[in-house]
Amino acid sequence: MKRHINVPNNFLKATSNFKWSLFLLQEFHICASFKLNFRSKMSIIKNLFTNISDPKQTTTRKVTVVGIGAVGMATAFSLLCQGITNDVCLIDVMEDRLRGEAMDLLHGSLFLKNPKISASKDFTESAGSKVIIITAGVRQQEGESRLDLVQRNANIMKTTIPNLVAQSPDAVLIVVSNPCDILTYVAWKLSKLPIHRVFGSGTNLDSSRFRFLISQKLGCSTSSVHGWIIGEHGDSSVPVWSGVNVAGVRLKEVSPKLGEDDDPELWKKVHKDVIEAAYQIIKLKGFTNWAIGLSAASLANTVLTNQHNVHAVSVMTKGRHGLDYEVFLSLPAVIGSNGVEKVVMQHLSPSERCALKFSAAMMADIQAGIKL
Repeated sequence: MKRHINVPNNFLKATSNFKWSLFLLQEFHICASFKLNFRSKMSIIKNLFTNISDPKQTTTRKVTVVGIGAVGMATAFSLLCQGITNDVCLIDVMEDRLRGEAMDLLHGSLFLKNPKISASKDFTESAGSKVIIITAGVRQQEGESRLDLVQRNANIMKTTIPNLVAQSPDAVLIVVSNPCDILTYVAWKLSKLPIHRVFGSGTNLDSSRFRFLISQKLGCSTSSVHGWIIGEHGDSSVPVWSGVNVAGVRLKEVSPKLGEDDDPELWKKVHKDVIEAAYQIIKLKGFTNWAIGLSAASLANTVLTNQHNVHAVSVMTKGRHGLDYEVFLSLPAVIGSNGVEKVVMQHLSPSERCALKFSAAMMADIQAGIKL
C-alpha cells in the first residue's frame, strides 16, 4: 500500500523558488559566457584582419578574359572545364584568332555545361561581367628595360581598362598581366574603382609552387602543407618561413635554421626554385600558361561563389607591416564576391618584414617612372 506524505506548502514554495533561482543563474551564466566568447572572438578578428570591404552576394557569373594568348586561353579553359562559369567572353584585337578560339571551344560544348562563349574586339560584348581577368600584355624584348616594358603594358591598359569598366561598373578586376603588381596599381588608377575591387593574381601561384616543392621534400600532399610567399610576384618575393606548417606543427620549431643561409638541409633552395620556376618553364616550352591559368580561375571562382577563401593576392599595402609606399604587393587576403574583404596580418619575423620593405621600395621606384 502506497503511503502519502503531506509536504508543507512553505517547503514546496521554497523548493520552487530555489529551482527558479537555479534556472536564472544558469541562464545568466550562459549569457555571460556568450558575451565573453563573442568579445573574445571579436578581439581575435580585430587583431587578425584589417578590413577592406563588406561581404556582398552576387547573381551573375559572367567572366570576361582580356587577351587570348597562352595565359588567357588557359584561364578560359580552366573556367569552363571546372564548371566555374558557363558564360565566358573573350576580348582581343586579333579578330581571326578570336573567332578561331571561340569556335574551337564551342565545338566541345557537349563535354562542357552548355557554355555561352562570346568573342569580340568590341568592349560592349563584355557588358554585365562579374569578373574581368586581364591577361593582355606584351613580352619583354631583347635589351628592353623593365620600366619600358611596364610603360608599354600601361599604355595598353589605358585603352582597355576604362572601356571595360564602363561596360561592367560593378565588376571585380583581376590583373594577371606582368609585371603583375605594378600593372595592378595601373589598373586601379585607370579604373577609378574602389580599391577592394581591383587586385592582382600576385603570388597566388608562387605560394602554390612553394607548397608543392615543400610537399615533395616532406613526402605529403600539397594541400597538407601550409606556407606563403608574399611581396612581389618576382625576384624580390618573400617566403614566410616562420609560418610554414604541417598539421599545425611549424617547421621552424622542428628545424630552427629553416630557410636560413646556414640551414644544413638547404631549404632556402626551395624559394630559389620558386623564383626560377617560370624562367625554367619558359626555357623548356617558350611560355608559362597552365598553372597561372588555374590560379586565375581559382580566384574568379572564389569571387563568383563568395567563398571567403584566403589567397595571396596583390593588394594595396600602404599602412600594413609598416609600409609607407602606395604600392600593390601580395599579402594573404580573404576574397569574396565584393573582391578583397580582409587582409590577414601575419606575424612576420624581422628579416621577413625587412625583405617586404625592400620589395615595396623596388615597386615604388619603378612606379615613379610610369606615365599615366
